[in-house]
Amino acid sequence: MTAFSRGAAPGTPVSSDPLAVLGTLPGVPDSVDSVRQAVDRVYGHRVMRRRSNEVTSEAALRGARASAALAGADWPLEEVRRRSDFGADEESRTVGAALRLTAESGQLLSVWRQSPLQALARLHLVAAGGAVPDDTVGRPRRAGEPVAEEQLAELPLPDAAEVVARLDGLAGLLLAGSTAPALVVAAVVHGELLALRPFGSCNGLVARAAQRVVLIGSGLDPKSVCPAEVGHAELGRAEYLKGLEAYMSGTPQGMAQWIAHCADAVRLGVRESTAVCEALQRGAA
Repeated sequence: MTAFSRGAAPGTPVSSDPLAVLGTLPGVPDSVDSVRQAVDRVYGHRVMRRRSNEVTSEAALRGARASAALAGADWPLEEVRRRSDFGADEESRTVGAALRLTAESGQLLSVWRQSPLQALARLHLVAAGGAVPDDTVGRPRRAGEPVAEEQLAELPLPDAAEVVARLDGLAGLLLAGSTAPALVVAAVVHGELLALRPFGSCNGLVARAAQRVVLIGSGLDPKSVCPAEVGHAELGRAEYLKGLEAYMSGTPQGMAQWIAHCADAVRLGVRESTAVCEALQRGAA
């Protein structure tokens, strides 16, 4: 079990706001500050004042491409840009799911604030897109049901009862509110969904989309121009799994390591969108 699902990581004080406790772990305040500064810089770019919609659209495309790459469909950006048929094979379905989820993320803020579990169900429905049996879509997996997630197959898989309990715990914390920085909340949501793999499919895609929802809804990235998915993909699958294993350890050091990894991913996403801004300024995009 992870830090928040127990109330606090081993060695940290018990708190009524365990997410805020995570925000005080060694190194985490520095990660939070560095992300805030990076985001502020890209939002202050002169192109954002005039062409922010174009930056948002490009960030969404690049974020979806990166999320699909982490799920095993590593297509060139221009291939994602030009394609219109995403149902021919497993890779194309994965890319299509990532694109649909990215588009849906900004539409779910009100649902997320009122019912995170309903929002997660909707994200899974959007991701599945009719590719899995209807009776398994949008609900936590039941005992004995398999998980089709090859990229995460080497990680221990919690049983169905633990999944339900921890999802309820996560939803309760989100609904109760927290003084924790947005980066911390997004990292915990992302990490917990990856650790649980609550659905029979598309868990990585859904987890990264949920992270995006938190970053948008928190006000850290309201225009969705900082695609953390790009950063996660650039850091590589091995580092992604290493960070997730640290999260799953539930120790203060492990949690701080995962949050730092997520901070690095957001900063790399900021760098990507800054490059987009520069290209637009030069008239090259």
